[in-house]
Order: sequence, then C-alpha cells, then structure tokens
Amino acid sequence: MMLEDRIAIVTGAARGIGKATALALARAGAHVAVVDIARDAVEETAAAVTALGRKSLALGTDVGDVASIDEMARRVVETFGHVDILVNNAGVTRRAYIMDLTEADWDRIMRVNGKGVFFCLQRIAREMIPRRSGAIVNLASIAGKGYAGASNAIYAASKGAVIGMTRLAALQLARHNINVNAICPGSTVTALSSANLAARAREEGVTVEEMERRRNASIPLGRPNEPEDIAALAVFLASPGARNITGQSFNVDGGIILD
Repeated sequence: MMLEDRIAIVTGAARGIGKATALALARAGAHVAVVDIARDAVEETAAAVTALGRKSLALGTDVGDVASIDEMARRVVETFGHVDILVNNAGVTRRAYIMDLTEADWDRIMRVNGKGVFFCLQRIAREMIPRRSGAIVNLASIAGKGYAGASNAIYAASKGAVIGMTRLAALQLARHNINVNAICPGSTVTALSSANLAARAREEGVTVEEMERRRNASIPLGRPNEPEDIAALAVFLASPGARNITGQSFNVDGGIILD
C-alpha cells in the first residue's frame, strides 16, 4: 500500500471522479477527508472509505468561500494531525454556446473552478510547508488546452487557469518539497458529462445514443474515461513514485489531445 497512513483531502468527493479518487486513495492505504458542498451525499463516500478499512471524515464545504475552506482545513488537521495529499477536484460547468453565456455563468464557474482551486491549494500548502512534504493534484481538463468539444468558453478559461496556477505553484512551492501537478481529463463518464452530452444531443436533434457513438468515434482509443482512470493517475501523482514530477499537466483522454 504505497500511501499507507497518508492523510488525503479530496474535494468534490460526493460522486464521479472525486468519489473514485477518494476510494482509490483509500485502497492505496490513505486516510481520506472527503469534501463536498453536498454534505449528505459525501457521507456515502466517507462510509465507503471506512468500509475499506481506512479512517474518513466527511465535510460539507463550499470551496468558493475562503472561510469555509479555512474551516475545512482546521477540521482535517484537528482530526488527523496533518495533511499529506490534496486532490483539488471540485468543479462545475454547463453546456452553452459562447453568445449564450452570462455574467452569472462566469461568476459561478470561476468561483468554484478558479477561486476554489487556488484557495484550497494555498490553505493546504500552509499546512504542508512546515513539514516540508506534500503532494497537490489539481483537476484541470483538456478544455484548458483548447479542446474544441469543451462544454463552454468560460469552463475552458477556468481550466486553463488551473493549468497556469499549477505551474507557478509548483515552482514556488518546490523549495518546500511540495509537488504540484494537474490532471486534464477528456470525456469522462460522470453525471456532469452525461448532462452535457444530453444537452448536445438536444442541440443537434439526435438521440443520446447517437451522440455517445459520435463521442466514442472521436476518441482514438474508442472509449471515454471511467472516473477510475483519473483516480489511478491521482494516486500515482500522490505517491513516492512521482517524487520528482512537478508542474506538469497530464492528459487522460484516450488520445484526443497530443500535448
């Protein structure tokens, strides 16, 4: 168990990639604080971590609110003593044409995907710096690298911001022996992506099944990600095997983007 007794935080852990990552970390030996604005739903993830024989803590946290982030960090340290791993996964979007996006869309998406990632990273880095140890994994997206199938332009901008802050954070935290990397998923089978797929099917006047066929045909490997595909890379980036990897943004997309 390469993460035996490490302490991890996963945001957006109620479902999808976040839940899969929390469970993968637990299987690798970590104790996991699972964080989500949906407190009732994240309790299920915490119970699943516990069922794997690891300690867990469920927290209802709004990552768009700095005071809520600070309280989350305080609770985790109070419970576990320190933090070794942060997986910054919480994110939101909706499928929309650029001319249909609103100020409310900008504020909502940037609040979670940009502000939330940065201030979670900063707050948890404060806990890691005195120990001179830590691994931070930010969930970006191939949308942040110019993928034409992105759900919307604001989402693409927010994920580009995650890639940029990952690089600068890696450089500035390196002297504290803290690794910072990003994962850029492509099409991934989650509730959020399924909703976007259904919206696109309606826009184009085809069935969801046809839209799934088109999506899969556009992926060189012919299949979308499962959340576990992303979780596997997150576990590796948090492990000793990745000790000399920092500032990188790794695609997990079946070959859609070659960058």
